[in-house]
Amino acid sequence: MPRLRSVIVALLFAGLTAAVVAQAPPTPADPKAKAPEVKAPDAKAPEVKAPEAKAPEAKAPTPAPVPEPAPKAPDAKPPEVKAPEAKADDKIALTLKLEKGKAFYEKMSTVVIQKLKVQGQDLSQNQEQTFVFEWMPEKQEGDKWTLKMKIIQVKMKIDISNNTIEYDSANKNATGPVGAPGLTDFFKNLVDSEFTVLFNAKENKVEKVDGRDAFIKRLSSGNTQLEGLLRKILTEEAERQMTDPTFGLLPAEPKAMGATWDSKSTLNLGPIGSYEVANKSTVKSKEKDDVNVEIVPTLTYKLPSDAGEALLFKIKSGEIKSETTTPGSMRYDAKAGRIIEAKIPVKLQGTLDVTIGGTDTKIELRQEQTTTVSMSDTNPTLTPEKK
Repeated sequence: MPRLRSVIVALLFAGLTAAVVAQAPPTPADPKAKAPEVKAPDAKAPEVKAPEAKAPEAKAPTPAPVPEPAPKAPDAKPPEVKAPEAKADDKIALTLKLEKGKAFYEKMSTVVIQKLKVQGQDLSQNQEQTFVFEWMPEKQEGDKWTLKMKIIQVKMKIDISNNTIEYDSANKNATGPVGAPGLTDFFKNLVDSEFTVLFNAKENKVEKVDGRDAFIKRLSSGNTQLEGLLRKILTEEAERQMTDPTFGLLPAEPKAMGATWDSKSTLNLGPIGSYEVANKSTVKSKEKDDVNVEIVPTLTYKLPSDAGEALLFKIKSGEIKSETTTPGSMRYDAKAGRIIEAKIPVKLQGTLDVTIGGTDTKIELRQEQTTTVSMSDTNPTLTPEKK
């Protein structure tokens, strides 16, 4: 029972991973301008008259010296012209560039380090997970696009108190976690799952998602108990956030240099609870098409509103909040309309009172989590052929 409780407690916090997601110089003078031509004056010899007396031998006068021509001015190299820096009042549209029939790809990797204390016992859970998504723009109607999202790779490594579970869909011979065949099927069924997303490109907002029912049935594989649990955890709001091609990082309106905007969302995971996520983003710099944005995330946990009958545990009370950490960052390519890379770190700390098998248990949590996302027009799962 204590070992089972440790596993359940560790898995309880797996839901936390779903929450985070020069001015041009003046024109120079013409460098090819020539120096004025200097002409030597005509040296005219003075007339010499012979005296009446015996004329001495006349000597030719020394001609006046001819000045050397002025040296030619060297060709001056034009100064290097730098791209003009963005001015404070120049607004930048951070939008997603879409083209019908042209796929793009997103990669999301999350590293989680959890330290738990349960009834005086120290437990640890470390997670490394990577998802690769393929996006296909299918139809445009005004500012709204119909996109098809497909999960094309899943990679997991979960260490629960030195018990490791690993899976990589890119490995065709992957057998999945030993002793947990149910997880093998679960991970396999994630791959090739599809959603149809109605995306408002002007507001950078997901308006509608189709595919939730098929996704839940695919993952549960006929297990009615698991299907009931997934329906409680994978809410429609969670589905919208999971299928947001901008990861909620791009603003709805163009922003000037130094501008700051706030984005808030609530992720409801049913009996696990909900998470209020707030990002404070600021445009820090722009060099050519490369826009750099600072992101300060804040996450607050809220207790579940239902009783949690679908779980083996029930969360009674508690509080979890994010701590101050190094700000996150985002690099955005304004020309390509892509997030080059975004990195969001979050630190959490708090306590929960949980009932497991009729026994009340106090849990202390410390968690560090870093999520990295990137976009590309090429499939990151493909390996170039060796020549």
